[in-house]
Amino acid sequence: MPPKAKAAGKGRAPAKRKLAEEFPPGEVLTDTGKKSWKLGVPIGKGGFGLIYLAEQNTEKPVGPDARYVIKVEPYENGPLFSELHFYMRAAKPDLIQNRLKAQKLKHLGVPRYWGSGLHERGGKRYRFMVIDRLGTDLQKKFEECGKKFPRKLVLQLALRLLDTLEFIHDHEYVHADIKASNLLLSHSDPNQVYLVDYGLAYRYAPEGVLKEYKEDPKKCHDGTIEFTSIDAHKGASPCRRSDLQILSYCMVQWLCGRLPWEDRLQDPLYVRDSKIRSQENISEFLSQCFSPQEKPDEIQRFMEEVMSLGYKDKPPYEKLRSILRNGLKSIQAKDDSQLEFTPVNGVPTHPAKKTTKRKKADKTEESDAAESPIKKAKPSKKEEVNRVRKSPKAAPRPRKLPSTGEQGEQKSRQAEMATQTTPGLAQRSRGRKKVSS
Repeated sequence: MPPKAKAAGKGRAPAKRKLAEEFPPGEVLTDTGKKSWKLGVPIGKGGFGLIYLAEQNTEKPVGPDARYVIKVEPYENGPLFSELHFYMRAAKPDLIQNRLKAQKLKHLGVPRYWGSGLHERGGKRYRFMVIDRLGTDLQKKFEECGKKFPRKLVLQLALRLLDTLEFIHDHEYVHADIKASNLLLSHSDPNQVYLVDYGLAYRYAPEGVLKEYKEDPKKCHDGTIEFTSIDAHKGASPCRRSDLQILSYCMVQWLCGRLPWEDRLQDPLYVRDSKIRSQENISEFLSQCFSPQEKPDEIQRFMEEVMSLGYKDKPPYEKLRSILRNGLKSIQAKDDSQLEFTPVNGVPTHPAKKTTKRKKADKTEESDAAESPIKKAKPSKKEEVNRVRKSPKAAPRPRKLPSTGEQGEQKSRQAEMATQTTPGLAQRSRGRKKVSS
C-alpha cells in the first residue's frame, strides 16, 4: 500500500504531490507480466505525473500513431495506485471482450488495461500503467457546440454510458465522477466514447457484500461539485444510484446549458440543498431548466426512476434504456451509432478569453491523445494540456433579492458551514477515498 498522506494542519495548504521527471523518448519500461514497453513523447500531464505515447518494445521509435499511452507517477503518489485497483479487476481485455459477446454489444466505453509495474531511474521509483490511447474529451466538444448538445446526441451518450456503468457496477465498482471532461472519444473512431479517470472509483460491494450507508462529515461533497450525488454531499460512500444521479445532472446540463446551482458553486451546502429539492420535485426542477415546449419527458422519467432507488438497490438498467429510447422516438430519431456534435442553434458560442477560475485539487487525468505531441515549451496556466483544464466559470444569472425566509435559510446554511468539516469545498475536489482492496 502507498504511504498515507499526512493530514494537513489547520490553516495549511495540502501537501503538493511530486511530479514525475520527464523520461526521454525510447525509455523502456517492463511491466509485471515481463512485457516491455517503449515510451514516445509525452502528450500531456495530470496531477499525478506524465502521459506518454507508447508501443510494445520494438526497434522502431514510437510514432504519432501509437496505439497505447503510459501514465507515470512517482511511487509515493496515490491517484494512479487507486486507478490500478479498478483497471486490474475490471478492465482487462478478456473481461471486456466477454461482455461484448454476452450482451451483443458493438462497443463498451471502458479503456482496456494492458499492464503496469514499477520503474527505476536515477535512484527514484515510478509507478506506471498502460491503457488504450484515446482522443479528445466531451467538455471540449461541449464548448465548441456553444455549451449545448442536441437532444439526440445526449440520449445516445446516455445509452452508451448505461452500458458502461452496468459493466462497472457488475464488477463491484462505481465511478463517482461522471462528467464531460471524463468522457473521451476514441482515437480511431469518433463515434465511440469512453468513461475515464477512475481516481474516485469505489468498490461498493467487495466480494459481493454491499457496503452499509454511513454518513461521514469529513467526506462531504467529494467529486465534482456541480454534478456529484446527494449521497456524496452527505458524506456517504457512492453507490450505483449515485452514478445514475450524476448522469442525470450531466444530461440536464448538456441539454439546457447549465444547472440552476452553477452560480453558487462556492457554497456546497446550497448546492446540496438545491439538489435535494430537485429530487423532491423533479418536474419543478426541470421547469427551471427548460421552457414548457423543450422540457424533455424522458429525462423526468429517468430521474424519477433513479430517485425511487434505495442505497443498495440494483438499478433497472434495461428499463432506463427503454426510457431513453422512447425519448429518441419522441423526436423521430433513433440510435444510429453516429455521434453528431453540432451546435444546437447552428452557431457555437466561444468562451470569453478572461475567466474566473475555481481552485481544483490534483486529479488523475486521462490522455487526450487526439492532439499532436506537445512541444517542450512550458505551458501557461491558461493553456489546456491533454484536456487538463480549468473550466471557465459562466457569468451568474441575475438573481432576485432573497425573501425574508430565504435570508433565514442562508444564515442557517452559513451557521452549518461553520460547524461542518467539508474538505474540498468550493472546488472540483478529488476524493480522498482509496479504492477498497
